Amino acid sequence: MKDFKRLLGYMGPYRRDLAVGMLLVLVETCFELIIPVLMAQLIDVGVAGNDVPYILHKGVQMGICALLSLICGLLYARFAASAAYGWGARIRQAQYQKVQGYAFANLDHFETSSLITRMTTDVTVLQNAINGGLRPLVRSPVMLLMGLGLSFSMNPRLALVFLVCAPVLGVALYLILRKVAPMYGVLQETVDHLNQVVQEGLTAIRAVKAFVREEYQQEKFSWANLSLRDTSTQTFRCATLNAPAFQLCMYSCVVLIMWFGGNMILSGNLKVGELTGFLSYVLQVMNSLMMISNVFLLLTRSLASAGRMAQVLDEKVDFPQPSRPVAQVEQGSVDFENVSFKYHKDAQAWALSGVTLHIPAGSTVGILGGTGSAKSSLVQLIPRLYDATQGVVRVGGRDVKEYDLTALRDAVGIVLQKNLLFSGTVRDNLRWGDPQADDQRLWQACRAACAGEFLQAMPQGLDTDLGQGGVNLSGGQKQRLCIARALLKNPKILIFDDSTSAVDTATEEKIRAALSQIQGVTKIIIAQRVTSVMKADFIVILDNGRIHAVGDHGHLLATDPIYQEIWASQMKGGMGYGAAV
Repeated sequence: MKDFKRLLGYMGPYRRDLAVGMLLVLVETCFELIIPVLMAQLIDVGVAGNDVPYILHKGVQMGICALLSLICGLLYARFAASAAYGWGARIRQAQYQKVQGYAFANLDHFETSSLITRMTTDVTVLQNAINGGLRPLVRSPVMLLMGLGLSFSMNPRLALVFLVCAPVLGVALYLILRKVAPMYGVLQETVDHLNQVVQEGLTAIRAVKAFVREEYQQEKFSWANLSLRDTSTQTFRCATLNAPAFQLCMYSCVVLIMWFGGNMILSGNLKVGELTGFLSYVLQVMNSLMMISNVFLLLTRSLASAGRMAQVLDEKVDFPQPSRPVAQVEQGSVDFENVSFKYHKDAQAWALSGVTLHIPAGSTVGILGGTGSAKSSLVQLIPRLYDATQGVVRVGGRDVKEYDLTALRDAVGIVLQKNLLFSGTVRDNLRWGDPQADDQRLWQACRAACAGEFLQAMPQGLDTDLGQGGVNLSGGQKQRLCIARALLKNPKILIFDDSTSAVDTATEEKIRAALSQIQGVTKIIIAQRVTSVMKADFIVILDNGRIHAVGDHGHLLATDPIYQEIWASQMKGGMGYGAAV
């Protein structure tokens, strides 16, 4: 419940709409409760006395009450919708803003599909709780208390029936809620799984078609879909037990009141109009109990969704800002001092172990190593995409944890191993590097990344629409645009994480030549090809998360067996180094 109360704090300016809506429900209920009193007077006085003017007078009063009740109900719907959807929008905004501040380690705690569900389906559940539950939440207690009060005032003996029926309904509701509450959490997790299957299937649709796995994907989706169907059916089958329990209780109550009330009329202790009005209050009281039970069901599901959203909002970001952050990176030197790293604190194996390395500002460094040697893990510590588990990473002579995170990442341009472009034009994507860049700067960066040649061949040039994820481009073209985007940042450190793997060797040579003209920028190049790094100032060989050797091309070729093996496999047709020489 505390999670739900906390989320109510995001109501903000919509608190006024919520309060006005609640007031309107209260007024509407009062008008409705006056009608049975007027109806009893109409029957017992007007009809019994054949007083037509009295009947018309009471009829007009009942009509006015009904009209005012209708107007209040319509106004309530407007204010409740404003409060519910405004509240939902603010919660979604808060979640999205929180996720934007996550470190990679935080994102590892949540499936992408689950985050999407928490920002959409779970928020909708809360909106429905306000939009559909506010009216009965306010109306039901008022109707219940006033209905009981008026019922006891009309005939205390007959009203004792409520004291028998109400506890029975309460026990039934408690048992139903106790069964359903944990099932709502399972239901939302099943929605997560379905979203994950859909997301994977659509993202990897080309691979699915290339491997002719459409039937397998259909079966996978069908299983997830049927699982959601079965979970939903089981959950709401239990939830809907509320209706028959209420109907049984209500009609039992009506039968008892008709029985006892009829006998009281025959004995002269009760008038027909009083029984008619009393039955109206019976229905109102029982309906109020039914509405309260529905509110409990809505609230139970809302609590499950509120808990899931609270997990997102309460996630402790792994990169807390220092109390006095450094606002600027002076120069691009990078130092690793006995750095060890693992992705999860409970993991037994270290991704990096005891790495000590000094990279001078303005130098060009190549990093080679086999698959799984932690090359990407090493460079991701520089802009604090992850934090070192042990040891210190320094940039510009300062611990990276001393910097303002925005200032640090602004000083580091990184082209990740997985190229990512956003829907929109080429210009929109390039301006991620510099939102203020003019066309001259954009073309300059594109030419340096060898992207100008294929962009000029496109009729719309920089205004070419890339489609979702750059679907209109080849892998090599995506890589070159990502490089151009990083160059536009004008960073002090440039990191290329195997970012020319889809580019032919001639184009790669042109890119390297253009990069060599950039002065005063530290360039760190992760590559699989020796030709990509052989002209670097020095090359780092990683093996199983440890630094195996450091040196320039000539030194490593003469002394290091791993480098010799890589060189031989790529440059000598796979022969051993010694045999090749």
